[in-house]
Amino acid sequence: MSSEVHHLPASVTQSVKIIVLGPFGVGKTTLINSVSEIRPLSTEETMTQYGQAVDDLADLPDKTTTTVAMDFGRLTIGDDIALYLFGAPGQPRFRTFVDDLMLGALGGIVLADTRRIDASFDHIDRLENAGVPYVITVNSFDGAPEYSEEELRQAFQLDDDTPLVICDARRRETAKLPLISLVRHLLAHTDASAPRPEPSRT
Repeated sequence: MSSEVHHLPASVTQSVKIIVLGPFGVGKTTLINSVSEIRPLSTEETMTQYGQAVDDLADLPDKTTTTVAMDFGRLTIGDDIALYLFGAPGQPRFRTFVDDLMLGALGGIVLADTRRIDASFDHIDRLENAGVPYVITVNSFDGAPEYSEEELRQAFQLDDDTPLVICDARRRETAKLPLISLVRHLLAHTDASAPRPEPSRT
């Protein structure tokens, strides 16, 4: 996390709610902690025996904590856009809570792990069903399989318009990339949907 900035800069004219989705243990808390310019609000708790029994830890042998409500952070892009980041818990039992957390989101990030790509499909579907533009972000885990962009786009069944980003959620500079990509995607999406002026009549 960078030097903490508690106040919102006076130059900010737009505030955007961003929802960060993805399966359990994919790095959502880490990403928000890396990019937030304020002290992140995190609800990470030590996993209990109950949690270990219901959550799939096959690919996460070192996982000892889990998000039980949400993560929250803020990042200012440029001088005028403040992104409010809401990280959602990835376990299916939090589905209703996540639906409520998504309300008002203008964009989304789906964080993915190449060791379990199919675990991201439900989160992609939720954003598509809600009509929320999104970016797919592959978090680079040590030892995880690496694929070309074309292979990843095919695996995620992405159309040409959906951005795909690869980052290391632990490193601030690369963790910011999906947010920058999402802002550009939202701006392009807004421009494309804006009504065209009618030609003047002579």
